Amino acid sequence: MTAIPILFEDGEALVIDKPAGLSIERPRRGGRSLEDHIEELKLGFMRPPVPAHRLDTDTSGCLLLARNPKALKRFNRAFEERQVGKVYHGIVAGELTQDEGTIELSLSKISSAEKGWRMIPARKGKPSVTHWSKLAERGGVTLVEFKPETGRTHQIRIHALAGLGHALLGDPVYGIGKGAPRTMLHASALTMQRAGKSPIEAVSPLPADFVALGFGDGS
Repeated sequence: MTAIPILFEDGEALVIDKPAGLSIERPRRGGRSLEDHIEELKLGFMRPPVPAHRLDTDTSGCLLLARNPKALKRFNRAFEERQVGKVYHGIVAGELTQDEGTIELSLSKISSAEKGWRMIPARKGKPSVTHWSKLAERGGVTLVEFKPETGRTHQIRIHALAGLGHALLGDPVYGIGKGAPRTMLHASALTMQRAGKSPIEAVSPLPADFVALGFGDGS
C-alpha cells in the first residue's frame, strides 16, 4: 500500500493520483515533492519511476510515470505528438453564458520583477487549443471540463481567464487567489494507446476540496 494512490500499473507505466500541494520537483524553498515517494513507488522494480509530463504543484490527479528509459522516451514522444488523451476538471470563479466551446490562443511567457513569470496570449506565441464544456454551477462558480489538445505551460489556467473570462478559483497568478485553498484544477483522466499493448487508462475522482464546494458525486 502506497501513500499515493495508484490508478494504473503495468511493467512500463504507473499512473498515480497526485495530491494537490505535491511538487514534481523539490521546491527551491524546500518542502514536499514527489521525490519523497519515489522509493515506495518503485514497487519492487530496481529503477525509480520518472514523470513523463508535468502537473503544477496545486493541480491534483492523474500523473503518468515511466518505469524504464525506453518507456519514458515513447511516452514523451506521445505527449509531443498529441497522442495522449487528457481530461481536466476546474472550478472557474464566475458563471458562464455558454455551455461549451473551443479556446484557441497562442501563448508566450513574460516575466517582471513585480509579478514574476506568467503566460499571456500573444500573436507570436505557441499555438494552444482547449475544448471545454460547462458541467454545473454552484454559488456563483462553475465546474468546467477541459480537454486540452496541446500541453503548454499553464494552458488551462490562462485559457480560463482569457477564453472564458474567469480565472480558476483560487489561482494566485491569473486570478485573485481567494475563495479556495489552492488553484482548483484536477487531472481527471488520462489515456494513451500503445502499439502491441493494451492502452494506458486512468481515472481520478474529484477530490475532497471539489466536493466541499458542492461538486462531485453526480455533478
